[in-house]
Amino acid sequence: MTEAAELPPAPEVAREVFGDRFADAVRYAELLAEAGVQRGLIGPREVPRLWERHILNCAVLSEVVPEGVTVCDVGSGAGLPGIPLALVREDLKITLLEPLLRRTNFLTEVVELLGLDHVTVVRGRAEEVMGKLPPVHVVTARAVAPLDRLATWGIPLLRPYGEMLALKGDTAEEELKSAATALSKLGAVGTSILQVGEDVVDPLSTVVRVEVGESPGGVRFAAKRAKAARTGRVRRRR
Repeated sequence: MTEAAELPPAPEVAREVFGDRFADAVRYAELLAEAGVQRGLIGPREVPRLWERHILNCAVLSEVVPEGVTVCDVGSGAGLPGIPLALVREDLKITLLEPLLRRTNFLTEVVELLGLDHVTVVRGRAEEVMGKLPPVHVVTARAVAPLDRLATWGIPLLRPYGEMLALKGDTAEEELKSAATALSKLGAVGTSILQVGEDVVDPLSTVVRVEVGESPGGVRFAAKRAKAARTGRVRRRR
């Protein structure tokens, strides 16, 4: 087993980004470097670059998330981007969606320790929770899957006219082109590639934005949502 390197001090810019939550951001970084590595959520070689490559890289996603909306972080893993986003934006209601128990245990511990009352941890796969969780305004994701596959999981969780914000790397433009047909079938009405994090991260964080119309997920998922809603009403009556 590779021994984890020492966590470097937080860069000065992190104080500006996290403000009153700076101490909580430092504690989160420490948890990632310690328990996160021990539980296999973060590779030990990532510890020296936790701030720039992971925490700040995710926090700047807040630049393109509207005010006061609901967010579902799909495949949240160790809480990236959901936890940094929650530390920066207390106006958001965030659900961290993750199927693996050891990861949801870690996320629950972090949420409780940092007092993130506006964050909920849910164990499950996106395709399993559709119809069980209220549709959200924004779906976020980072390093979960190629865009076409990610879209099949994330878009059906959206409210009408919501948007998916996926943190991507150098392949963003290529993935967007490859996923064009799939996105159209899933009800996407607009796509764009955004660069965020100026004066915070270098290189800038790349975000693929996918906006949907009145039928997120397309006709097939609209039928699934309607069925789930009917089932839920029957259960409530019982």
